[in-house]
Amino acid sequence: MIPSQANQVTFDSEYEPFFQPPGWIIGPVWAVLYTTLAISITSVLSKRDDLQQFNLIILCFVIQLTLNLAWPSVFNSERYLLSLLMIIGMVVFSIAYVVLIHGTTPFASRLMWPYIAWVSFAGIINAAYLLNSLQ
Repeated sequence: MIPSQANQVTFDSEYEPFFQPPGWIIGPVWAVLYTTLAISITSVLSKRDDLQQFNLIILCFVIQLTLNLAWPSVFNSERYLLSLLMIIGMVVFSIAYVVLIHGTTPFASRLMWPYIAWVSFAGIINAAYLLNSLQ
């Protein structure tokens, strides 16, 4: 399922939005995205002395990653509102991270945009599950 494969619990739902990507694509996409996250944070760590708000930058990255890793368990337990709020948090903290690092490490900043796009798409899927569960 989306976003993370790390703590994947079996998810079985009769409902599936028509725009949800097939399961076979999720693993490869996350492999690429986690690689870009790793390169981004490594680039930031290498510029530590040049970053004025280093602690805040790291905090933003750690919060979004923690939410990402916790999300599958919450979503798969059908707590769709909470999981949607978690996705919103992932996007907000990722964007904050991107804005804070852009001036010093623009490449690391740009590496985050595919992740933000994918997580935002996951939020749309999550919202579809939430709306379906309210019917």
